[in-house]
Amino acid sequence: MLDSFIRHPFMSRTGEPACSARAFVEAMCRVEIALARVQEDAGLLASGAAARIEGQLDVDAFDMDALAADSADGGNVAIPFVKQAKAQLEPALRGDFHRGATSQDIVDTALMLVLKPRLNRCLTLLADCRRDGLAVMDRHVDTVMIGRTLMQQAMPITFGAKVAQWLWGLAQAEQRLAQTTANGLFVQFGGPVGAHTGLADNGLDLMDALAVELGLTSPMLPWHTDRQPVLALGDALGAVAVAAEKIALDVALMAQTEIGEVSEPATTGAGGSSSMPHKRNPVGCARIRAAARQVHAAVGLLHNAGAQPMERGLGEWHAEWAPLVDSVLLVEGALETLQQLLSGMTVHPDRMRYNLALTGGAIFTGPATDLLSKHIDRERAAELVQQATASARESGGGLADALLAQPEVAAVIGDAALRAALDPAAHTGAGAAHVERVRIALSAF
Repeated sequence: MLDSFIRHPFMSRTGEPACSARAFVEAMCRVEIALARVQEDAGLLASGAAARIEGQLDVDAFDMDALAADSADGGNVAIPFVKQAKAQLEPALRGDFHRGATSQDIVDTALMLVLKPRLNRCLTLLADCRRDGLAVMDRHVDTVMIGRTLMQQAMPITFGAKVAQWLWGLAQAEQRLAQTTANGLFVQFGGPVGAHTGLADNGLDLMDALAVELGLTSPMLPWHTDRQPVLALGDALGAVAVAAEKIALDVALMAQTEIGEVSEPATTGAGGSSSMPHKRNPVGCARIRAAARQVHAAVGLLHNAGAQPMERGLGEWHAEWAPLVDSVLLVEGALETLQQLLSGMTVHPDRMRYNLALTGGAIFTGPATDLLSKHIDRERAAELVQQATASARESGGGLADALLAQPEVAAVIGDAALRAALDPAAHTGAGAAHVERVRIALSAF
């Protein structure tokens, strides 16, 4: 019950049921049936043995409570699973079941089977986020806002260019996850010590055939204590979490009452406060960041458990299961929220313009000095600009007005030329080119 309050709110509601105990038992059955099938094809089992095993195994006949209770005694669920599975089979078939395999073969492969559909859905959600983000980027290619460094106002940018940065970060993470999902979900089959004991002439061929049968990738060798496949998957998930959290963090900061440049859509949550009814909390951003932080911790745990002793892990392998599954469900949940955020976010260009003027034009002291120094001594130009900046800040007016109020400036620079030089849109750099470059790159996805 407590999980529904403190863990599940950040996970995918679609993904969680697909990672149930029953789903895992079903995956283990698939592995065992596929193993029997490839062994039968290789002539190691009698004709029809695999079909008879498949016909006699019943997922609903497994005692899930007993599997859970007995997992602790054997250190993993495959041991009581094999015992219960053999009890369902006719005696003549029991010797053909689980032949040449060890518990880690079944658990690792079943994990890959359970997680593969979830990873594919993460990729679908990433594509949706890309589509919705591109629409935002294109709408705001010319929407000028203040850029911020070290949390302070710096120079103007466009909101479109900011979104382009978001999307390219997300796209890079998507590429990593797509590559891992397509080529890095490996079958596991090595037997007791990862050497295909008793299958010397057939071990590698059976491993390759099992991968094809299950729609997984065949590894170079069994990876019982070579956990690079798990690390690659964890790191790809961590990259997606970072990219999603970056967007959520920026949106939350821009949605602050004092800034008000964007607002979360209602679809991410009501955003209310238990004690302050006036608040519109960015709860979607909070969910994304909470999920991402948990993914970061889980990825750290996977690295911590990565170096495993001899031919079988002593607790390290066992420690991988929960953080690996949690990471997938957390990333899937974060992307569900991110898609809602990008598709329904409200942008407030008027607040962006207001915030651009907060400093009274102080952000343009450099351009103003450069312009004025073309007509008078640079030191004098800098002095006049400083005086005008102070005056604009005190009066609440603009820098152009304060400069033109100075006779020395008005005598050498016209009104139109000065205002054009201090127009924020004139100082957004290559923002439009950034947007176009990202648009072209993402069109190839």
